[in-house]
Amino acid sequence: MLEMRPRCERCDTDLPAEAPGAFICSFECTYCAECAEELDDLCPNCGGELVDRPTRSKAAQAKAKK
Repeated sequence: MLEMRPRCERCDTDLPAEAPGAFICSFECTYCAECAEELDDLCPNCGGELVDRPTRSKAAQAKAKK
């Protein structure tokens, strides 16, 4: 299952799983839209492409925690 990290790794902005605006690489490094743009959509950790992270409903989050 995709790890939904709650904060941007660069600027520490909140990135709730149910909200759009987060970007991830294939290793699930997570950045806000502003930081992803400043990084030219390339992960500084692995060099991989940063893409839109899907959102997860609150109901699905609760189910995943069980």
